[in-house]
Amino acid sequence: MTLKLPDFAGLDACIVDLDGTLVDTLGDFEVALNHMLATLDRPPVNRELIEKLVGKGSEHLIRSVLTHVEEQRGVAGFVPPDDLFQRAWRAYQQHYLAINGRHSMVYPGVTEGLMALQASGLRLACLTNKPTGFARPLLRAKGLEGFFSHVFGGDAFARKKPDPLPLRKTCEALGSEPARTLMLGDSSNDALAARAAGCPVVLVSYGYNHGLPIRSVDADGYLDSLDGLAAWLGQRH
Repeated sequence: MTLKLPDFAGLDACIVDLDGTLVDTLGDFEVALNHMLATLDRPPVNRELIEKLVGKGSEHLIRSVLTHVEEQRGVAGFVPPDDLFQRAWRAYQQHYLAINGRHSMVYPGVTEGLMALQASGLRLACLTNKPTGFARPLLRAKGLEGFFSHVFGGDAFARKKPDPLPLRKTCEALGSEPARTLMLGDSSNDALAARAAGCPVVLVSYGYNHGLPIRSVDADGYLDSLDGLAAWLGQRH
């Protein structure tokens, strides 16, 4: 763990991302997206591509996958028409809900890290760009829902990360000031949103950052595993 700032002792709360931070969900994305593409008579995509596209919400993911598939078929500059997107969105929702959590796994150290955050007295919320209707069942299936007083998905607010609005609204729900609320995530989306909202931010090194090195992202620190939080939190008082 590398933390650049020593002054996190005044934290009241922590906002935690989901995909790529708590749970490795690439398997779920791969299965659901390829079922969706099969429904549309399109060829499948691999998880290397998916890893670069996840993080900005399901709508963005679906549009990006449709564009990639059509460009691979020689249609340059393809923009999915609304009727195709709507068919894809309905198919994706159906297939994702059917397999949600079956092809994903909680990262090592996550449970220990959340227990340390909880034991330190911090109020916890999960904030993800994944739709709330996908996020809650996934957290429940993985035994993580009970750590959070609030769970907000990408459809909870008018805008998604990297816009700061979701973080500001989550801080309001937690009753904490942004400067006293840590954002814990895995990508530039989380960092950009945190910086704009005025929250300190720590990023994990193992998640999805659009194919870019996580330490190239401006953050207050980096973690290789969430169980590293226990030692840090023990020293913050």
